[in-house]
Amino acid sequence: MTPLATDRYDPVARWLHWAMAALLIGMVGSGFYATSLTYYDPWYHRSVFWHRSLGVVVFAVAWLRLGWRLGHPAPPFPASSPAWERLAATWTHRMLYGLMILLPITGYLISTADGRGVAVFGWFELPALLEPDKERASRMGWVHLGAAVGFSALVGLHVAAAFKHHLIDRDGTLRRMW
Repeated sequence: MTPLATDRYDPVARWLHWAMAALLIGMVGSGFYATSLTYYDPWYHRSVFWHRSLGVVVFAVAWLRLGWRLGHPAPPFPASSPAWERLAATWTHRMLYGLMILLPITGYLISTADGRGVAVFGWFELPALLEPDKERASRMGWVHLGAAVGFSALVGLHVAAAFKHHLIDRDGTLRRMW
Protein backbone atom coordinates (compact mmCIF):
# COMPACT_ATOMS: atom_id res chain seq x y z
CA MET A 1 0.00 0.00 0.00
CA THR A 2 1.41 3.41 -0.97
CA PRO A 3 0.98 6.21 1.58
CA LEU A 4 -0.86 9.35 0.61
CA ALA A 5 1.10 12.61 0.50
CA THR A 6 -0.56 13.65 3.78
CA ASP A 7 0.65 10.39 5.37
CA ARG A 8 4.30 11.38 4.83
CA TYR A 9 6.60 13.46 6.96
CA ASP A 10 7.27 16.86 5.44
CA PRO A 11 10.55 17.38 3.53
CA VAL A 12 12.25 19.29 6.38
CA ALA A 13 11.42 16.53 8.88
CA ARG A 14 12.74 13.89 6.46
CA TRP A 15 15.94 15.86 5.86
CA LEU A 16 16.49 16.39 9.59
CA HIS A 17 15.82 12.69 10.26
CA TRP A 18 18.39 11.45 7.75
CA ALA A 19 20.96 14.13 8.60
CA MET A 20 20.71 13.20 12.28
CA ALA A 21 20.89 9.50 11.39
CA ALA A 22 24.17 10.07 9.53
CA LEU A 23 25.57 12.31 12.28
CA LEU A 24 24.60 9.94 15.07
CA ILE A 25 25.93 6.83 13.36
CA GLY A 26 29.20 8.72 12.97
CA MET A 27 29.10 9.85 16.59
CA VAL A 28 28.47 6.39 18.00
CA GLY A 29 31.12 4.89 15.74
CA SER A 30 33.70 7.55 16.52
CA GLY A 31 32.92 7.41 20.23
CA PHE A 32 33.46 3.68 20.46
CA TYR A 33 36.54 3.98 18.22
CA ALA A 34 38.04 6.70 20.44
CA THR A 35 37.52 4.60 23.56
CA SER A 36 39.42 1.74 21.94
CA LEU A 37 42.55 3.91 21.55
CA THR A 38 45.16 4.70 24.14
CA TYR A 39 45.86 8.28 25.15
CA TYR A 40 49.17 8.16 23.24
CA ASP A 41 47.72 6.80 20.01
CA PRO A 42 48.16 9.45 17.27
CA TRP A 43 44.48 9.16 16.32
CA TYR A 44 43.18 9.51 19.88
CA HIS A 45 43.26 13.31 20.12
CA ARG A 46 42.05 13.80 16.54
CA SER A 47 39.13 11.43 17.03
CA VAL A 48 38.15 13.11 20.32
CA PHE A 49 38.39 16.57 18.68
CA TRP A 50 36.05 15.51 15.86
CA HIS A 51 33.72 13.66 18.22
CA ARG A 52 33.37 16.73 20.45
CA SER A 53 32.93 19.13 17.55
CA LEU A 54 30.30 16.95 15.91
CA GLY A 55 28.64 16.51 19.30
CA VAL A 56 28.02 20.25 19.40
CA VAL A 57 26.48 20.05 15.92
CA VAL A 58 24.32 17.11 17.03
CA PHE A 59 23.12 19.10 20.04
CA ALA A 60 22.13 22.07 17.87
CA VAL A 61 20.45 19.95 15.19
CA ALA A 62 18.64 17.88 17.85
CA TRP A 63 17.04 21.04 19.24
CA LEU A 64 16.20 22.20 15.72
CA ARG A 65 14.67 18.81 14.98
CA LEU A 66 12.73 18.76 18.23
CA GLY A 67 11.41 22.27 17.59
CA TRP A 68 10.40 21.32 14.06
CA ARG A 69 8.67 18.18 15.31
CA LEU A 70 6.70 20.11 17.94
CA GLY A 71 5.45 22.52 15.28
CA HIS A 72 4.88 19.86 12.62
CA PRO A 73 3.26 16.74 14.08
CA ALA A 74 4.00 13.32 12.66
CA PRO A 75 1.52 11.81 10.25
CA PRO A 76 -0.96 9.44 11.87
CA PHE A 77 -0.02 5.82 12.46
CA PRO A 78 -1.38 3.35 9.92
CA ALA A 79 -4.91 2.33 10.90
CA SER A 80 -3.75 -1.29 11.06
CA SER A 81 -1.22 -0.56 13.86
CA PRO A 82 -2.28 -2.10 17.18
CA ALA A 83 -2.37 0.13 20.25
CA TRP A 84 0.73 -1.50 21.79
CA GLU A 85 2.76 -0.71 18.63
CA ARG A 86 1.63 2.91 18.68
CA LEU A 87 2.60 3.20 22.35
CA ALA A 88 5.96 1.49 21.75
CA ALA A 89 6.71 3.76 18.78
CA THR A 90 5.72 6.89 20.70
CA TRP A 91 7.94 6.04 23.69
CA THR A 92 10.84 4.87 21.51
CA HIS A 93 10.78 8.20 19.68
CA ARG A 94 10.58 10.14 22.94
CA MET A 95 13.55 8.23 24.35
CA LEU A 96 15.55 8.77 21.14
CA TYR A 97 14.90 12.52 21.32
CA GLY A 98 15.82 12.57 25.01
CA LEU A 99 19.07 10.72 24.37
CA MET A 100 19.90 13.03 21.43
CA ILE A 101 19.88 15.84 24.01
CA LEU A 102 21.40 13.93 26.95
CA LEU A 103 24.41 12.53 25.08
CA PRO A 104 25.87 15.91 24.06
CA ILE A 105 25.22 17.33 27.54
CA THR A 106 27.07 14.47 29.24
CA GLY A 107 29.82 14.70 26.62
CA TYR A 108 30.20 18.39 27.38
CA LEU A 109 30.33 17.68 31.14
CA ILE A 110 33.06 15.07 30.57
CA SER A 111 35.03 17.32 28.24
CA THR A 112 34.96 20.36 30.52
CA ALA A 113 35.62 18.53 33.79
CA ASP A 114 39.28 19.62 33.57
CA GLY A 115 38.21 23.29 33.46
CA ARG A 116 38.92 23.76 29.75
CA GLY A 117 36.28 24.57 27.16
CA VAL A 118 35.34 22.55 24.08
CA ALA A 119 36.89 23.66 20.80
CA VAL A 120 34.41 23.34 17.94
CA PHE A 121 36.23 22.65 14.67
CA GLY A 122 38.76 25.30 15.72
CA TRP A 123 36.15 27.99 14.91
CA PHE A 124 35.10 28.83 18.46
CA GLU A 125 35.17 27.41 21.94
CA LEU A 126 32.33 26.58 24.30
CA PRO A 127 33.56 27.64 27.73
CA ALA A 128 33.63 25.36 30.74
CA LEU A 129 30.72 26.57 32.87
CA LEU A 130 31.43 24.48 35.97
CA GLU A 131 34.44 24.21 38.23
CA PRO A 132 36.95 21.48 37.36
CA ASP A 133 35.93 18.14 38.85
CA LYS A 134 37.60 14.85 37.88
CA GLU A 135 34.91 12.92 39.74
CA ARG A 136 32.29 14.51 37.47
CA ALA A 137 34.22 13.32 34.43
CA SER A 138 34.12 9.77 35.71
CA ARG A 139 30.41 9.84 36.64
CA MET A 140 29.38 11.49 33.40
CA GLY A 141 31.61 9.09 31.47
CA TRP A 142 29.54 6.18 32.77
CA VAL A 143 26.28 8.00 32.06
CA HIS A 144 27.50 8.89 28.56
CA LEU A 145 28.53 5.30 27.84
CA GLY A 146 25.25 3.89 29.17
CA ALA A 147 23.26 6.43 27.17
CA ALA A 148 25.26 5.61 24.01
CA VAL A 149 24.64 1.88 24.44
CA GLY A 150 20.95 2.51 25.16
CA PHE A 151 20.71 4.85 22.19
CA SER A 152 22.33 2.24 19.93
CA ALA A 153 19.85 -0.39 21.13
CA LEU A 154 16.90 1.94 20.52
CA VAL A 155 18.18 2.77 17.03
CA GLY A 156 18.44 -0.96 16.34
CA LEU A 157 14.85 -1.40 17.54
CA HIS A 158 13.74 1.59 15.44
CA VAL A 159 15.39 0.20 12.28
CA ALA A 160 14.04 -3.32 12.92
CA ALA A 161 10.53 -1.94 13.40
CA ALA A 162 10.80 0.09 10.17
CA PHE A 163 11.82 -3.01 8.23
CA LYS A 164 9.10 -5.11 9.91
CA HIS A 165 6.52 -2.56 8.79
CA HIS A 166 8.00 -2.46 5.30
CA LEU A 167 8.63 -6.15 4.67
CA ILE A 168 5.98 -7.90 6.77
CA ASP A 169 3.12 -5.46 7.38
CA ARG A 170 3.62 -3.64 4.06
CA ASP A 171 1.81 -0.64 5.52
CA GLY A 172 3.92 2.18 4.05
CA THR A 173 5.51 3.20 7.36
CA LEU A 174 9.07 3.23 6.02
CA ARG A 175 8.09 5.14 2.89
CA ARG A 176 6.63 7.93 5.08
CA MET A 177 10.18 8.95 6.04
CA TRP A 178 11.90 8.02 2.78
